[in-house]
Amino acid sequence: MKYRASLLPVLFALCSFVGLQAQDIHFSQFYLSPLNLNPAMTGVMDCNIRLTANYRNQWAAVLKSYAFSTYSVSYDQRIPVGRYDYFGVGGTFWGDKAGEAQFGTTTGKLSLSYAKRMGGGRREAHYLVVGAEGGIAQRSVDFIKLKWPSQYDGQGGYDPTLPTFEDNFEPNFIFADMAAGLLWFSVWDRNSFYMGAAFHHLNRANQSFYQGQVEDLYSRFTFHVGGEFELSPKFGMVPGAIVMMQGPSMQVNGGTSFRFVLNRSRNDYQAFQVGTWVRIANKLDEGILGDAFILSTRFDYNQFTLGFSYDVNMSDLRQASNGNGSFEFAMQYRFCGPEKRGVYCPKF
Repeated sequence: MKYRASLLPVLFALCSFVGLQAQDIHFSQFYLSPLNLNPAMTGVMDCNIRLTANYRNQWAAVLKSYAFSTYSVSYDQRIPVGRYDYFGVGGTFWGDKAGEAQFGTTTGKLSLSYAKRMGGGRREAHYLVVGAEGGIAQRSVDFIKLKWPSQYDGQGGYDPTLPTFEDNFEPNFIFADMAAGLLWFSVWDRNSFYMGAAFHHLNRANQSFYQGQVEDLYSRFTFHVGGEFELSPKFGMVPGAIVMMQGPSMQVNGGTSFRFVLNRSRNDYQAFQVGTWVRIANKLDEGILGDAFILSTRFDYNQFTLGFSYDVNMSDLRQASNGNGSFEFAMQYRFCGPEKRGVYCPKF
């Protein structure tokens, strides 16, 4: 009973959060989910076509089979324009489910970007990229699996046959969603630096399951920065940080990975990374608190990339989760071809 009692505030908070505003998905390996990070990242790559897949499972230690589950797949490519510039076109599809009532979001979006070379030479380049995306999303929930206050008899008993408020709800709805973003990056030798900003949910669509009620989705502002810095031919640092602000919520994820190059020949590139990251977030009544300590690893083999990360929970929920947070997989494959125009991009 003590264990269950300790979970009540958490579960109540989750239910309240779902009922008021649905927070966006997030990945610990945000650098391996570029189109979800910023629409201006569309087509920004060191190859011609990029396929990306991400999967995240969170709070399985607490919610068991009702854990938060998130997946994303994306496709993008770059199209040369003139001597140095290029268009980027892409598409993203992601889904997310959480809790016993299977509160879910499914989204499909198309994105477009234009990269303008602002300067550089034979071994370096500086670009400004502007991007936009638009698509359709669906929210859904299984109200039959919810327990309502009206079904408790006031003396600690629960009676599922008592009436609910289900008639006042719509189990799912569809809405349009739009975003825009900017990105600046510089590439020289085997080094790169980038910084960007994105404005998600430009149209602030209604998110209420109540019939006739309006609860606009908070817009989300994202700021991110990162790069790749070679310290020797076989060793480098890959730092990064992201700040997301959405209504009263704020989250910061930052850290660095260390890259070890195993082979760098003309037709054979092999490298692996290990890194540590920290995520902090705000708690409305207690300010900014540590949320998770993140361990990550990544392996690159020619055009194929495989990433794995694990979140060690640092919040108050660790008493119930025993520190277990979430695990995450990321895969990426790039189709490369001959490039004769001297276009350079960071490696994501």
